[in-house]
Amino acid sequence: MFHAKLLKNIDWIFLGLLVTIMLISLTVLKSASANVFQDQYYFVKKQLLWIFVGFCVMVFVAVFDYSFFKRIGNYLYIFNLILLVSVFIMGYEAKGAQRWISLGFFDLQPSEFAKIAIIVSFACLLAKRQGYLERFQDIIPCLLFIGIPMGLILKQPDLGTSLVFLAIMFGMLWVGGANPKIILIMVAGIFLVAALIFGVLFFATDGFQKPPEELPIPLPLKSYQLMRLIIFVNPNMDPLGAGYHVIQSQVAIGSGGFWGKGYRQGSQVQGNFLPEHHTDFIFSTVGEELGFVGSCLILLIYFFLLWRMILIAKDARDTFGTLIVVGVASMLAFQILVNVGMTIGIMPVTGIPLPFLTYGGSGMLTNMISMGLVLSVNLRKQQLLF
Repeated sequence: MFHAKLLKNIDWIFLGLLVTIMLISLTVLKSASANVFQDQYYFVKKQLLWIFVGFCVMVFVAVFDYSFFKRIGNYLYIFNLILLVSVFIMGYEAKGAQRWISLGFFDLQPSEFAKIAIIVSFACLLAKRQGYLERFQDIIPCLLFIGIPMGLILKQPDLGTSLVFLAIMFGMLWVGGANPKIILIMVAGIFLVAALIFGVLFFATDGFQKPPEELPIPLPLKSYQLMRLIIFVNPNMDPLGAGYHVIQSQVAIGSGGFWGKGYRQGSQVQGNFLPEHHTDFIFSTVGEELGFVGSCLILLIYFFLLWRMILIAKDARDTFGTLIVVGVASMLAFQILVNVGMTIGIMPVTGIPLPFLTYGGSGMLTNMISMGLVLSVNLRKQQLLF
């Protein structure tokens, strides 16, 4: 039950930062719409609709006491698996991946909503196992818990979202009381596997100078995913093909300089040389038109938003609430790091959107649901006395 007295706990700074990012998104998308459609407000109007729906969903979720989700955690996990499996039965393929289910008025991307389901259900699991995560065999059930839905998403294939699952898992395990040594060993193992993959590609491409004709050992990645890893090291190997996005993104950000070329004055964006400048590469639009200063201001807003979430997690009334907020913060922090990183060339292109800024329905709804969970924890940080 919701009581008006709960409103005294609300973190208005957190809400203000969130609204600020939304307003920036609409402003940047106004520029991104130019010279793409006759209606220069095309992306703005659709994004505004998703923001409105998202805020309604956020308020709806925040009204519920988050402890309610603790009772349905297992059911939510099972429903999530069913939804992910249904993609292979009734989903359709686009851009080389089968990730969407058409609902007529809306294309549902189950892997996006799977993030929320995993955060809530994994928080339930860790809250029950608190104090029993000291040995590696204690963590194996957690790995299986995350690994099953992650494997289904990898099969779509969607490498970017599956990596988000890893970030969520490690962040929640760390706060959930897992042995830090075991976590560090697992992270080191992931980096070792990544180094091995890049080593294989290095020899197969003559030092990343040409596309591989044949790999010395098989790798569990699609050909276009391997090409993204190769292009990450040397985008000029295929400047008009796989490397085009990265090169144009770096040109856009580099040409923006310190102050930027000015709002709606970016040649890469306005001339449509920069692909996906309203979705995956929207940060490149910011870099070209608002420059280093504008980019840093946006990153500072993200930083303070995450910082407020950490404070909310610290003040949560129980471990379950803390774990939910930490899971959301881990998800957003990883997505910000990877998206910004790929636009400036320090991360491979994965298709991970920039939270709240990138145009898109499924991503916006997922992020706003997660904000609703954070607010639910924030509103109930202490028991009410009547």
